[in-house]
Amino acid sequence: MKYLPFLSFAFLLVFTACQSQDEGQVAVTTEAGTKVELIDFYGTHRCFTCKAIEENAKFTVDTYFQDAVKAGKLEFKTVNVDEEENYQLAERFEAAGTALFINVIKDGKEQHIDLTNFAFTKGTEKEAFSSELKKKIEEQLKRL
Repeated sequence: MKYLPFLSFAFLLVFTACQSQDEGQVAVTTEAGTKVELIDFYGTHRCFTCKAIEENAKFTVDTYFQDAVKAGKLEFKTVNVDEEENYQLAERFEAAGTALFINVIKDGKEQHIDLTNFAFTKGTEKEAFSSELKKKIEEQLKRL
């Protein structure tokens, strides 16, 4: 029992250290074509939840969006923010560790939709995570 306060603090520290900012949207101009990107940013050292977010995001894309991927309308990316070649991309999304974004690219503009809080809340619940992420991706694909 005497370790309970310490364990609670440790969990809170790990949970907040892995999180990014609240769900939000940012518009950026780009030269890329029209598509939706699901981007899973992560650091070299990942917790159980961080790994589950990637696994469940990949499961969702592979299960429900094969046609959109083949058509070039959807792309799933994993980006290690600790690798030097990824610094600029991570900075563009303000991702310092684990973060999940939908990036809608349309008419030369990017719209960043931060799903990080959602991802950490539901990341280890495969069915709930996948169901909700599927709806979010479908909503953005309709906007293309």
